[in-house]
Amino acid sequence: MVKELIAGSFTDSYWVTAELSEVRVAARGHCYLELVEQSEHSAAPIAKARAVVYSNLFPMLKQAFEQQTGQVFRAGLKVQLEVEVSFHEAYGYSLVVRDIDPTYTMGSLAQLRKEILTRLERDGVIGMNKTLPLPRPLQRIAVISSATAAGYGDFCNQLDNNAGGYAFSHKLFAATMQGDTTGQSIIAALDVIAAESDRWDAVVIIRGGGAVSDLAGFEDYALAANCAQFPLPVIVGIGHERDTTVLDFVAHTSLKTPTAVAAFLIERMDDEARQLRNCERIGQLAIRLLDLRRSQLQQSDQALRSALRQYQQALRYRLEMIERTVAHYNPANILRLGYSITRLNGKAVTSAAALKQGDTLTTQFADGTAESTVK
Repeated sequence: MVKELIAGSFTDSYWVTAELSEVRVAARGHCYLELVEQSEHSAAPIAKARAVVYSNLFPMLKQAFEQQTGQVFRAGLKVQLEVEVSFHEAYGYSLVVRDIDPTYTMGSLAQLRKEILTRLERDGVIGMNKTLPLPRPLQRIAVISSATAAGYGDFCNQLDNNAGGYAFSHKLFAATMQGDTTGQSIIAALDVIAAESDRWDAVVIIRGGGAVSDLAGFEDYALAANCAQFPLPVIVGIGHERDTTVLDFVAHTSLKTPTAVAAFLIERMDDEARQLRNCERIGQLAIRLLDLRRSQLQQSDQALRSALRQYQQALRYRLEMIERTVAHYNPANILRLGYSITRLNGKAVTSAAALKQGDTLTTQFADGTAESTVK
C-alpha cells in the first residue's frame, strides 16, 4: 500500500541537488549513492536520501559526466540528478537516478576553485612563490612525480639528452599524482625537499596526460598554500595543453606539459651559455682594447719624452743667453773698459752738485782704488 501510494503520488521525475556522501558500485554494476543536504550552521545534515543508478545507465552517465566535468564521479561532489521516487518492500525509500547534469557540477567546481584562490589571496600567499628569483644556472632539480608515469620518463629523457650537452642534476621524490590522496602525497614530498632545500635550485611538479578527471586531486587548498609558500621556485607541468589546476595560479612558472618544463630548463641553460659566450667576446674585446691603449700610452710616452728633451734644450739655451747678458753687465767687466766708480762715504756719486769742497772721495778702478779731495 505504501509503494502504491508513493508511486501514485510521484508520477513524474524530479531534479534534486545534493552532495554525494557515498558512492559505491556493486558487483552487478549498479551504483549506490547516499545524498545529503548540508546545513551552513550545523555539522548535522538537513536531509539524507539513498539513490541508485542502475547498471543499464550508470556507465553511460558516468562517462559523460567525467568527460564534461573533468572530475571522477566520487563522494564529495555536488551534483544535480534527475530522479524518480521509489519504494521497495525490502529496501525502503530511495531515488532512482535517470540523468545527471554535468553543468551543475562544473559550476560548483569553478566556484570551489574561485573560493580557494580567494582564500589564498586573502591569506596573502597567492603570489609569494612568483617573487622568488630563479637561480643561475638552473640545473639542480627536485622532481615530484609518479615513478612510473610516462610524463616523468619523457621529462628525464629530454633533460638528459639535450642538444646543448648541459649537465642537469635531478632526483625523483615520488608522490601519488591521481586520486583523493594526491594533495597529501605531494605535500609530503615537498616536506622532504624543504629539509634539504640547499641541495636544489627549484622544484618541478609534473604529471603527464590522461583523463581530465584525473586532475581533481590538484584542486586542493592545502596543496596550493604549500606550493605558494615554498622556499624554492616551483615549476609545474601538469596534464595536456588545455588543462589548468589551482597550482598553475600559485606556482612560480606554469607550463602545460612535462616536456614543456624540460624545454624551459634547457632554454634557461641556453641563455646562460649565450651570456658566457658574450662574456668571452667582451673579454677578447677588452684585451684588444687594452693592447690598443697600451700602444697609445707607449706612443704618448715617447712623444712626451721627446717634447721634454726639446723643452730642456730650449731652457738651457735661454739660461746660457741670460748668463751671457749678466756677464756683459758685470761691473768688473765695465771697469776693465776704462770706467770707474766714485764714492762718497761709501755711496756712489752720480752728480757733481752733490759734492762740496773738502769732501774726500774714493775712486774704484779695475785694478784698485785711489782717494782724492774736492778743491
